[in-house]
Amino acid sequence: QCQLSGLWRNELDSLMQISAVRDNGDFQGKYLTRVTLAGGCARASPLRGTQQQPGEGGWPTFAFTVRWDKFSNATTAFAGQCFVDTGGKETLTTMWLLREAVGSLEEDWKATR
Repeated sequence: QCQLSGLWRNELDSLMQISAVRDNGDFQGKYLTRVTLAGGCARASPLRGTQQQPGEGGWPTFAFTVRWDKFSNATTAFAGQCFVDTGGKETLTTMWLLREAVGSLEEDWKATR
């Protein structure tokens, strides 16, 4: 079984710490990004999410949001799944969607990455 709680590191050296996952699947934690829109130093931001418990023989899916409010006017939503390989190594795979605030409706086209 894959456990989301704990410390995770991605390929860009960002860190994510997830506290215990509640019985209903909810969790929270912190995301320390090494990549910022402004090109600044790493900062920790709050994250909140939920995990869907898998059916028989499956791996859990999850989703969470990170609010980059300390250094950027943006929010990112992540969705993914947790896997365990034959050696017992846990891996999270995710896709993300980042929304940055823009000043007008005409600029909306460039607000989502």
